[in-house]
Amino acid sequence: MVRLGSLGDIFDTFPAVAALRETFPEARVVWLTHPRWRELVASANIAAEIWEIETRSLSSVLEMRVKIRKEQFSAAIDYQGLWKSAALPLLARVPRRIGFSSDTVREFGVPTLYTDRVQVHSAHVADKNGELSARAGAAKSVANFSLSVPADARQRVRDILRGYGIENYFVLSPGGGWLSKCWPAERYGQLAQRLHAEYGMRSVINYGPQEKALADAVLAEAGDSAPFLYSGSFGELMALLQGAHCVIAGDSGPMHLADALGTRVAAIFGPTDPERNGPYSGNGIVLRAAGVESTYKRRHTPHPSLLKIGAADVLDALRKAQVLP
Repeated sequence: MVRLGSLGDIFDTFPAVAALRETFPEARVVWLTHPRWRELVASANIAAEIWEIETRSLSSVLEMRVKIRKEQFSAAIDYQGLWKSAALPLLARVPRRIGFSSDTVREFGVPTLYTDRVQVHSAHVADKNGELSARAGAAKSVANFSLSVPADARQRVRDILRGYGIENYFVLSPGGGWLSKCWPAERYGQLAQRLHAEYGMRSVINYGPQEKALADAVLAEAGDSAPFLYSGSFGELMALLQGAHCVIAGDSGPMHLADALGTRVAAIFGPTDPERNGPYSGNGIVLRAAGVESTYKRRHTPHPSLLKIGAADVLDALRKAQVLP
């Protein structure tokens, strides 16, 4: 299995790999990923082994090619659809290489490296991945999986929050990779302020690497609601999201993670398509302005459609879903 990253994309691959494990419980399933995502892949307990590769390192690539060739795998599935992910099984001489057809991949020419080019028809990315698993012989395209949250991480997060007097809380996660799909930071701050003023609920602002300035912008707009800024390990992030009353985020990894953990999610979408990238469990709340044309072009400012959604709109959606009284 080749899925090198990132957070949300790996989550969208779990159901497909779980289907293979369910169909072939005795098979040796090896997941190839970037070292950054090892803990995430391990949390799903669906891969027998996890191999790490740094694709920007020639020595790492050459070493992995030798390792794969030595094991004589019968098949490889590339759920990523990029040159760097498709080339390894070919160079390692895996006889059967399954991947997406040219209708789905972003990089031109990649499907020429596969023996099985699958033309997928599903809307959601997770179901598209499932069609690759079905081509590999899975009895069904997707299956359920569960995530393991480390007990020590759960205890650390609980202790930290209690130290700040936080018991019942919302998680606001303003990041999302590229700014054009991120709801503005000041609106997250306004939401934190209203949750505190109208419902007495505290907010925890989750931020990842290179997102501290974004979290500070939320804090500056949140006034006396005094949200708590939090950035920890992956295990701690899982514990934080699992313990939340609700998680409010855009099209991002933390949104998918919270959804997979069974936490209620309110996902704020702009240019990207929630039918393709939205919460997969079916329990998520999706907010998106009417008539938005989907695009995946990366820009450095929030998409205009996101500016049509205010804090009041999010509160109304939470009340309709009975997340708030």
